[in-house]
Amino acid sequence: MSKPLLTEKIQTVPSKKPKPSSPPVRIFSLGGLGEIGKNMYGVEFKNEIIIIDAGLKFPDAEMSGVDYIIPDIRYLIENKSKIKGLFLTHGHEDHIGAIPYVLRQIQMPIYGGPLTIGLVRAKLEEHRLLDQSDLRIFHESETISFKHLSVHFFRTTHSIPDAFGIVVETPYGPVVHTGDFKFDFTPEDKPADIHKIMSIGQRGVLALLADSTNSEREGFTPSERTVGDSILKQFQECPGRILFATFASNVHRLQQVVDAAIRTNRKIAIVGRSMEKVFVIGQELGYIRVPDGMIIDVKAVNRYRDEQVLIICTGSQGEPNAALTRIASGAHRSIQIHPDDTVIFSSSPIPGNTQNVNRSIDLLMRAGADVRYGSILDIHTSGHGCREDLKLMLSSLRPKYFVPIHGEYRMMLNHRQLAIQVGVPENHVYLLNIGNTLSLYRNGARKGRNIPSGDVYINNGELRTHEKELLEERVQLAHDGVVIVAITINSETRKLLAGPELITRGFVYMQDSKPLLRRAEAMLRKHLNKAGEQREYDRAAWEQITTTTLNRYFKRELGRSPFIMPSIMEV
Repeated sequence: MSKPLLTEKIQTVPSKKPKPSSPPVRIFSLGGLGEIGKNMYGVEFKNEIIIIDAGLKFPDAEMSGVDYIIPDIRYLIENKSKIKGLFLTHGHEDHIGAIPYVLRQIQMPIYGGPLTIGLVRAKLEEHRLLDQSDLRIFHESETISFKHLSVHFFRTTHSIPDAFGIVVETPYGPVVHTGDFKFDFTPEDKPADIHKIMSIGQRGVLALLADSTNSEREGFTPSERTVGDSILKQFQECPGRILFATFASNVHRLQQVVDAAIRTNRKIAIVGRSMEKVFVIGQELGYIRVPDGMIIDVKAVNRYRDEQVLIICTGSQGEPNAALTRIASGAHRSIQIHPDDTVIFSSSPIPGNTQNVNRSIDLLMRAGADVRYGSILDIHTSGHGCREDLKLMLSSLRPKYFVPIHGEYRMMLNHRQLAIQVGVPENHVYLLNIGNTLSLYRNGARKGRNIPSGDVYINNGELRTHEKELLEERVQLAHDGVVIVAITINSETRKLLAGPELITRGFVYMQDSKPLLRRAEAMLRKHLNKAGEQREYDRAAWEQITTTTLNRYFKRELGRSPFIMPSIMEV
């Protein structure tokens, strides 16, 4: 384990109460705090707003019918005239995935590195939004200036090329957003620009927003170079076909896999739409280098001996529709598991995906494959910095104020403690929630008013503004089932003509519960007849009586509250 980084205490003057007349620099988040994914942050001064990232996150197991979750951007829509641009730290989905849905509501320039813009371009083309987009590639030495704010960049190391930290220069000093980062001193690509990071710190940083993902892990994050050696070793030990599953966006890893395939004389078949897209873009930009004739069509795989074949595929997270998941279940049109196949998982499960990953592994093993996974293989390393990486960033930038971002609450809390250890005063570290604002002045800081925020659900490519209520109904249906109540009534005489008849789904087994249901029907009939004698007919009132009566009865008898669905026919 590496020794803790020794740093000089940061000297700060106790903050004074800021003058109300001073216009503040405001920092806010619409996603990425207390969660993994959905990253979206803002820096605002007077009539200018700089947006950093626009990502999505994937739903958990209880969110049936939801494809993605993106930030609620009501505040940005209300202030769209102030937005100067969307600046992207890198090209992962949790940082760019919401862009098509944001662009439908707000038109603004989008800035990013070459690979990032390439991935965004492909995404917008798929959504048929490319013609109405304004995509701009920035360079690490460039400064983009506006009236009050300006933006420049510093290169970082992550699991995808063209990862950058973003510096927003304000009248009170720079606000720095690290993006996702680690310090890799033997990287597969260009190293982080440590000299530039330190020079920014020497000038004085007003506030730092930094990645907290691995704040619970000791030491430095291992280098990508060690992973390349481990991949080659695994390839040399595999007697038959190799199926290699990783994140499509992990371009460095893909090049390592290609290099190992070259060394072991294997042809490459690429399976999965997102993987195919990244290979095309990566080759066009020179980030993935593959010899001519090495990539074969997936339909041609069976023309080669098993030991000559490498299949690179999506599905390392057990996603239901991903290539490897379909292969594991026997549902893929072109690829089935052979007895000597080796499947290599080169990723760690994202929080919430462990069950899906384990299910894929079990299916692959049942089909006869040798499945290799887990940290013991050294075939995956995180793109996020561990505790010593985070301390090095804090010590290099020496911020006056610090805001942990990009992580669940415990990760942000651990990052807060690290900042205090390296000298940031405790009262200068702010743990924010999504929708909170932090107002920064020349001589102090304070939490400001909250802004509208929350989750927006995507289903079949469409925004679902009321999906939260539907999800609550789905959870109730899954937990307690549904009782459908069929009633026929004469609306003039207020007399029951038929029913109530109870039909249940997922609540009780009807054949074994007939006495219970008959008693419920008799009791409800009594209440409805009484209502018909005492008041004018009102459909809503009868539905309310039905729901209340049955809920009380079932709660008393069974301790459960099924979803009651009255179906009233009026004649």
